[in-house]
Amino acid sequence: MAKRRSQVARTRLDNGVRVITETMPGVPSVTVGIWVENGSRYEQRQQAGISHYLEHLFFKGTERRSAAQIAEEFDAIGGVLNAFTGKEYTCYFGKVLSEHLPIAEDILADIFLHSRFDPEEIDRERSVVLQEISQVEDTPDDYVHDLFNLRFWPEHPLSFPVCGRVETVQRFGQKEFLDFIAARYRPDRIIIAAAGNLKHERLVEWAAREFGSLQGHAAASDGQPPVASRSVTYVEKSLEQVHLCMGTPGISQSAEQRYAAYLLNTALGGGMSSRLFQEVREKRGRAYSVYSFLSSYLDAGYLGIYVGTSPEWVEEVVTIILSELKSLKKSGLRSEELSRVKNQLKGNLLLGLETSDNRMSRIAKNEIYFGQDIEPKEVAARIDATNNDAIVALANKLLLPEATAITLLGDLKGKTVGEELLSAA
Repeated sequence: MAKRRSQVARTRLDNGVRVITETMPGVPSVTVGIWVENGSRYEQRQQAGISHYLEHLFFKGTERRSAAQIAEEFDAIGGVLNAFTGKEYTCYFGKVLSEHLPIAEDILADIFLHSRFDPEEIDRERSVVLQEISQVEDTPDDYVHDLFNLRFWPEHPLSFPVCGRVETVQRFGQKEFLDFIAARYRPDRIIIAAAGNLKHERLVEWAAREFGSLQGHAAASDGQPPVASRSVTYVEKSLEQVHLCMGTPGISQSAEQRYAAYLLNTALGGGMSSRLFQEVREKRGRAYSVYSFLSSYLDAGYLGIYVGTSPEWVEEVVTIILSELKSLKKSGLRSEELSRVKNQLKGNLLLGLETSDNRMSRIAKNEIYFGQDIEPKEVAARIDATNNDAIVALANKLLLPEATAITLLGDLKGKTVGEELLSAA
């Protein structure tokens, strides 16, 4: 029996696979995603990058189709076929016009259930994955985040780069991939999510026919949350800019204080009207790119800040950031500022619901982190109900100099600014 809430319906197959849909009458598209609650968090150190590498291999040929045929068949219907790997999940998805849904379903089931993992394809794709790792390392505004994570949550799988490391990727072979699938790609960790012009019951029939015979349970993994480590890290690299990533312990995806966190982050560095953007870029011209962000997971998270600036301005920029954090702890947001960021968040939420792929991702993530659908109107109501006292309380809980980490990447010219400023904060 399907459980319905608004336009969202949920069915659990006998083997544990969950099927969740959101019907969007009148839209021309459907997006279907096969989600596995598996990502880099569930890897051992010697497995770093295997989830991401495996994601690539699902598109390299099945018992019925070559890699070229998979691409050609999806292109022939004007669809989009892709995948992504995160820290706590991997998703394989297709977006098509609703009349082509049966073709998308057939291809998705084929690659997920019948991929060959041919050794020659594994070796060929290894070069692609290694190039992806090199590309991140050659992109300093991305690479500094990986460096920050490694120091902020040392030795915990959540700190590992999703792409892995060269030395681990070099070792993976067919056996490692098949063993990993047997351990992690089990029906109790699989969610089939779809949104758009579709019928829930029909998708359940397809899912039961194709995925109903899967058996077993995913292997247990160490579910301990990471422990944050205060640090100031300098990584010398010949660059025009210094790329700075700063972070303090944050909150989990399902924490009650998440709405206060959304508002705090948006006001701090979540857009062009944010405090950091206005102070660092608009008033002082000290950076082109400056923003804050929330990285939240099942049981942990952090509030992060990124800035790319010239070496001579690093100290000034760090001082501005610490000043804004101190202001948030003391008085939170001004009345008109709080009203503005509430409207900004609600507007972003509603605009993000215009496409079937965004809605598909929303219902899948709600299942992973909450075990149920959280309706947009409920999210909007909780945002509206959050007051400044809640923001001040959260700021004082999270924005602690003794729990703050900074990573600086670039030509620092021997400067060591972060430690002194943190100590004085």
